[in-house]
This record gives sequence, structure tokens and C-alpha cells, in this order.
Amino acid sequence: MKTQSKYNVIGLMSGTSLDGLDLVYCKLERTKKSWEFKMQSAKTLKYISDWKQKLSTAHTLSATELLSLHHEYGKFLGKAVIEFKQRNRIKNVDFIASHGHTIFHQPEKGFTFQLGCGQTLYSETKLPVVFDFRSLDVIRGGEGAPLVPIGDRHLFSQYDVCLNLGGIANLSMEQQGKRIAFDFCFANMGLNYLSAKAGKEFDKSGALASSGSIDTAMSNQLEYVYKPLRKKRPSLGREGFEKSIQSILDNENIPLQNRMRTFCESIALETANAIPTKKIKMKLLVTGGGALNDFLIRLIIEKLEQKVHVVVPDKEIIEFKEALVFALLGVLRVRGEINCLKSVTGASTDSSGGVMIGF
Repeated sequence: MKTQSKYNVIGLMSGTSLDGLDLVYCKLERTKKSWEFKMQSAKTLKYISDWKQKLSTAHTLSATELLSLHHEYGKFLGKAVIEFKQRNRIKNVDFIASHGHTIFHQPEKGFTFQLGCGQTLYSETKLPVVFDFRSLDVIRGGEGAPLVPIGDRHLFSQYDVCLNLGGIANLSMEQQGKRIAFDFCFANMGLNYLSAKAGKEFDKSGALASSGSIDTAMSNQLEYVYKPLRKKRPSLGREGFEKSIQSILDNENIPLQNRMRTFCESIALETANAIPTKKIKMKLLVTGGGALNDFLIRLIIEKLEQKVHVVVPDKEIIEFKEALVFALLGVLRVRGEINCLKSVTGASTDSSGGVMIGF
């Protein structure tokens, strides 16, 4: 498998926004100059309330309870893959590349943990699996994130900047011959948190946010949180959201629509701060669930002041880009090639991360 040029892979991704499990069956081919891809089938398996509860509270479990859930979620992933294969009549699969669901991410303490036991997934599906993509980089002193930039380099090189508006917003770009990337603010994690207060899973097209007004005090609080992060650019996780952002969003003295509006404004502002605009008419690719938020995209375009050409691709790329990239990361791992860049994570070396089983 290391020497072949074509791969059929199922990529799995579960993001911090708890939208659901993304599954993509894709063909990846190594050409003389680059990698090419074709998405054959894709689906988001929405989490039922029981799984949302389990995943959102997993960090509070005891060690034995967490290990039990690790196995249970691995089984859930396996059953999801089997159903996905059957529904789409998929027969030729080289392996599964599974990101899992991040429960703990504390690189400063030397660990990161993605729920979803790879051995259980392998046992359920009888297909080879690559999993645990982040740990090696963290052990080598890196942030273990973001991992998508290697995919941006190989699959989306026609864009100057690739912006992902997921639970956490991050971007990647080439700078002086190196790929750089970083998380820069919380996005759908906060928007969905606020939407839940209105009894909704998400704010469709930004309708609720667009009906509100900016609250200056709340805006200043968010600015206070993000200002020091603009210099350090650490990877962000659930822990940071709960510590620094959640209490700001819980302020019921501010009408909900105003909190939504202010948080959208903050995301747009942080996006503009993160993107260098020295080069006129840079091409910016926007993916992740936030790319479907028309109001948020409009705010970002306004903040960039026409200096950047913002490209929102078709819905399939928006929703399944990360699962696609993890399929590529799996391919690179199988080939023994670099899939995690030290220029992005701050690790001591580049690495080919991921645990392989069943090969």
C-alpha cells in the first residue's frame, strides 16, 4: 500500500461544535506534481441528544468511565461506517482514517485525547484503521494542531489562505516557503452554544444574529480575551472556551440576539486581524459550518475591506473538507510521509503521525 498511487479511503471527523459525525468516501491519487481528490459519497450523521450529552460531558468522567465511553464511541463509529458503506454500496475501501472526538487538548501539559478507540473501530468494520493523529506531535513539543494545513498545501494550493470556520476558527497559508497555520478564535462553538439557549441547534444563515445589535461591553470583554492570543497563537480547545468565553455568553442581562450579533462581530474582527492583507486580492477559501452562515460571511467580507477575494465553495467541500483532509493524512501516514508540519505546530520536527492497525 505504501507504493500505490491511488487510495480509496473513508475519512471520519467529529468537530468541537458537536454538529455530528462527518463521513466521506474519497479517492486520492498521487500525480507527478500533486495530490488529486474526488469525493464519492459524504454524509453528516447528526448526534442524537444522548450522544451530544455524552460527548459534551466526557471530560467530567472518571478514568474507568472515560475508557468505557472510548470503547462505546469506537463501536458507534464502526456501526456508522458499516451503515455508510451499505447505504452507498461502497465495496473497495483501503482503510479508514479516523480523527475521533477531542475530549482533552492540553499540549502545554504534554497530552491530547481524541475519543473513539481505533482498535474497536477496526474490530467492528474489519477494515484497517489509522487513528490518533495528534499525540506524536504533542510529545515532540508541538500543539498537535492544526492538522488540516498539510491538506491545504496538497489539495487546495490555488488559494492564498484557507480559513476554516468550525467550532474553532483557524487558517493556514504559505509564508516565506513554509506553511503556517493557527487557531485564532472560537466560532461555531460559541454560536451553537448561544443558539441552544434559543432552543435551536444552530442559527441558520445567521438570522438571529442579524436581528441583534452590538453590545459594546461584551465586545470589549471578548477583545480582552483575544488580544493576548494574537501574539502567542496557541491551539484552542474546549478548556479555553469554558474558562474564558462561556461566562461572557451567559450574561442574560444582554438580549440573546445581541449576544449572537456581538459574537459574530468578534469572529469577523478576529478573522480580519489574522489575515495579512499586504497582497491585494488574495484568494481566501472559507469552509466549515460557519461558511454557511451568510450573515457571518458578510461581516467578514466587510472587515476585509475588499482586499481579499472570498471564495465560499460548494456545500460538499464546506461540510466535508476536514474529513477529506484526515483521509489524506491517513494516506500520508501509510506511505510514511510527513503529515504534520513543525512550522504549523511548533514541534521539534515534522512527523508522520497516526497509529495504524490492521494493515
